[in-house]
Amino acid sequence: MKRRELLKAGFVAGAALAIPARIAASPLALNLRDRQLMNIAQRELARAPAEVLWHRDIVAIADFALHSSIPRFHFVNLENGTVESHLVSHGTGSDPEHDGFLNLFSNVEGSNATSSGAFATRNWYSGRYGTSVRLLGLDRSNYNALDRAIVMHRANYAEPEHVQRWGRLGRSNGCLAMGEADFKKALVQVAGGRLIFADRLNLPPAD
Repeated sequence: MKRRELLKAGFVAGAALAIPARIAASPLALNLRDRQLMNIAQRELARAPAEVLWHRDIVAIADFALHSSIPRFHFVNLENGTVESHLVSHGTGSDPEHDGFLNLFSNVEGSNATSSGAFATRNWYSGRYGTSVRLLGLDRSNYNALDRAIVMHRANYAEPEHVQRWGRLGRSNGCLAMGEADFKKALVQVAGGRLIFADRLNLPPAD
């Protein structure tokens, strides 16, 4: 089955699936931002094609409404009701002024911009930045992710020290770039057929 046919069929099937989230922590124990993240994670899991997700326990959510100096890549654990937040870079084409804010998304080849929408993490490979994780775009806004080589990888310009020196992270070619320590966590928690969702969410700050 071709990828687009798979996605079309998967969206229909995925919407009918029961959400597997057994949230151990009481929703009342979470702050407003984290409750909203839990809701977004559940919504996107219900929308995603069943065939492309191998694990439904953790969803990564990138809130690109935030400045790149702020941890905005959230690992939402639906099994134990916790949220971990990390730094993540956006693309040069999304931030031509290099002021740390994402101004636009794009799915166009050669744009070097970040794409919005849902992604499924695929296989690992060794690339320019070492171990990297391919991303399968699941929406019209990011279906070119594989062809554009939009991946998740580590980069020196995504380290906390870069923020300390320059007040912002460096920019990628549209990939989700992270510092080495955070990327190691991503390999364990987010890789292997899990869901990533990226958008300008304007979530409230954590308490």
